[in-house]
Amino acid sequence: MCHYCGCRQIPLIKEFIAEHESVTDAAGDALRALDAGDHAKARALTLDMQTVLLTHWKGEEDGLFAVMSTDPEYADYIAALTREHRELAAFLSMADLSSPADAQTFREAMDDLHHHIAKEEDGLFPASLTALTGDEWDLSIKAWHSAHPDGELRAPG
Repeated sequence: MCHYCGCRQIPLIKEFIAEHESVTDAAGDALRALDAGDHAKARALTLDMQTVLLTHWKGEEDGLFAVMSTDPEYADYIAALTREHRELAAFLSMADLSSPADAQTFREAMDDLHHHIAKEEDGLFPASLTALTGDEWDLSIKAWHSAHPDGELRAPG
């Protein structure tokens, strides 16, 4: 994970990263619950992940992704990220973690999620620093607030 460009100090990006951390923490806990044979706990943690992810994706897709995808340089990259959102959402909504096959697919999906997050945090987020105008940042922040009506962005620093 990079720390050289400064994007992590932008309140919107800081919030996206905090949401990533929340989801990966829950994913790790769910994997440990699966290892312990506690399918109920794993499923509850997966439901928590889904709640965070759906809100997170709405904020990303309606804001940062929407404004950056208008640039042909980023459009395909963002389309792939959005497709990955849809695939994970579909799997999580139907996964039966008591099924060995679904539990294995969940493990693979969590590995894929780590790679997905790296594509955002190490690729798209740093690119946003130079790609977005002030108005586009405002639209991206407005989309985040729309997805998180009771939320507040973290202060820089």
